[in-house]
Amino acid sequence: MSVRPVLIVDAANVVGSVPDGWWRDRRGAAERLRDRLAERDAGDEVILVVEGAARGVESVPGVRVESAPGSGDDLIVELAAAHADRPCTVVTADRALRERVRAYGAECAGPRSVRPVAGS
Repeated sequence: MSVRPVLIVDAANVVGSVPDGWWRDRRGAAERLRDRLAERDAGDEVILVVEGAARGVESVPGVRVESAPGSGDDLIVELAAAHADRPCTVVTADRALRERVRAYGAECAGPRSVRPVAGS
């Protein structure tokens, strides 16, 4: 039996990677990202980490949403540590966060791996 990989997505970083007006509705932008992630069928467990104005976004089938009580980065590191026994990929462009999660064996991918570029 194979172990199901986990994909942890830094919502603020991914949403902020494309200047499409996300700052006018941070929660709505996080919900759109969540819905795009739910459409994927990659066979992995998907965890979307939200913070700030995006807190309270609900989980949907295929995507568990975790609202960070403080720093989203700290929660992402906690989740990477908790999943150190499984293949784990963290989606973020934040270099400091990438360093922190790699300490727990996580792979890293950039925002474009889960978000289309503007206009596509």
